Amino acid sequence: MLTATYTLVALSVEQASVRVSLQSLKKLLQSNFIHQTALTSSQVSYAFDALQRLYHNCHWRKIDTFLIPALRRATGQAGSLLDELDALTDAAGQAIADISARVMAAAVSGEAAVRQFCGAIEAFCDAMLTRLEREEHELFSLARTMISGEDWFAIANQMLAHDAYRLETRPARETPASPGEAVHAAEVDRQRRHAFIAAG
Repeated sequence: MLTATYTLVALSVEQASVRVSLQSLKKLLQSNFIHQTALTSSQVSYAFDALQRLYHNCHWRKIDTFLIPALRRATGQAGSLLDELDALTDAAGQAIADISARVMAAAVSGEAAVRQFCGAIEAFCDAMLTRLEREEHELFSLARTMISGEDWFAIANQMLAHDAYRLETRPARETPASPGEAVHAAEVDRQRRHAFIAAG
């Protein structure tokens, strides 16, 4: 069962990364957004873009791509749990749809509108955080029991091949010509990422 253990550890690392991103977005809302009386279009666009990236990252996790299909093939006992996990993802998707329909990257005016905007984003984050917790405490345990050693080996190989493909196809980053340019680029990026906090 070493292959199963190593695979679940790799999946847990991915889970932890997503969890940190979700918690960071919630912290941003609570510290910089929720107490404002209005949000600028740049603030709304920043938050919505971050939300969409998170949703995309959650949708294409290795657990969804490799583990869950293998579990479905291995047993019918996971059906109820998987349906409940899918319902959490659907709730997160509905939160994004609600935000998109309400603001369309425009400014949010009024305390009530700000609370609604932040509440919808928090609903997304809470749904996905709940899903992550249930995956780690329920899905992983079920998978360890129900998936055969041969299938764990296949999952591990698929994950390795997936990582290798992503590494090979990743666009090369442009390197600044000098250390001074690197520092300047980092400072410009920092200012751009934090400009929306002081906006408005």
